[in-house]
Amino acid sequence: MADRALFVGWGEPVRGREERALEVFNEWVGMLGRMQSEGRIEGMDATLLDPHGGDLGGFFQIRGSAEQCAALMNDDEFRRAVVDATMIVDRFGVVPAVTGEGVSREMEMYSEAVAKIGGGHALSST
Repeated sequence: MADRALFVGWGEPVRGREERALEVFNEWVGMLGRMQSEGRIEGMDATLLDPHGGDLGGFFQIRGSAEQCAALMNDDEFRRAVVDATMIVDRFGVVPAVTGEGVSREMEMYSEAVAKIGGGHALSST
């Protein structure tokens, strides 16, 4: 089961290049679908956000093991797709993430760190 993910987010297409942005999006969907069928990733979701006045227009969540996500970040095909996307949409980025069962492990580490500094609220009276 996937415990790591890559969050691939983007903003608006570069004005006047919307047709190419559609091509790049479809290339990403095809590439990720093929990678899933090859077992290189466990799965992916594509999400398009409704207009909301913010910078994020949509994202892919690519799910896999830590090894799969690390390999993907160093894969030439993936890196070329990232370069293509950065040329056609604003605010494109890839962010490693934790998901699934990995969230409980991360929260356990966070709890341990909080315990080391004392969990009191900074604004509470002492």
